[in-house]
Amino acid sequence: LTVLNAGRRYLKAEDLSGKVFVTSGLGGMSGAQAKAAVIAGCVGIIAEVDEAALLKRHKQGWLMEISDNLDHCIARLRDARKNKIALSLGYHGNVVDLWERLVCELDSTGELLVDLGSDQTSCHNPFSGGYYPVQLGFEEAKQLLATNPGKFRTLVQESLKRHVAAINRLADKGMFFWDYGNAFLLEAQRAGADVEKRGANKTEFRYPSYVQHIMG
Repeated sequence: LTVLNAGRRYLKAEDLSGKVFVTSGLGGMSGAQAKAAVIAGCVGIIAEVDEAALLKRHKQGWLMEISDNLDHCIARLRDARKNKIALSLGYHGNVVDLWERLVCELDSTGELLVDLGSDQTSCHNPFSGGYYPVQLGFEEAKQLLATNPGKFRTLVQESLKRHVAAINRLADKGMFFWDYGNAFLLEAQRAGADVEKRGANKTEFRYPSYVQHIMG
């Protein structure tokens, strides 16, 4: 319902075939995102750093394909988008790399390859494993979290700034991004990322909440 209503509200579209939804998280609640994309008929690319979560969703049949190669992900995205094929593709990697690759595609080809975007990492708990920084691999990050949580926190905040910078670039070209109630925008703001709404007070963000703007 969230994906369908986002399409209706932001894309003015009842039919989401050929539209692309990019997000992250395939754990507890976020695991349903892959299934939702296919039900809605769009192309869903969902990033997840934990291979165990990816394999679980694939085994369930909620995730149609898995890849750890961004070139392959972009190729599959282009093909499914062109042919209007419903697809749920799990990218085994950090979502920041995926967002930044989409910016590179925009810069090099002029194509905006994503229509809808969100995030379902556990940003209510970003410094204890809810969000993994793009600068490190999954296992390396887990080790750093255990041995130097202060450094881990710094890397998470740097990663959040990169994360938002890529989203902002794509949103400026017409992608519609929303907050999924996971404290992503709040933690990004605390990290110093550019998420504040222009001309508003500091409690307002430039991207809407799904509760008020989509489900409401």
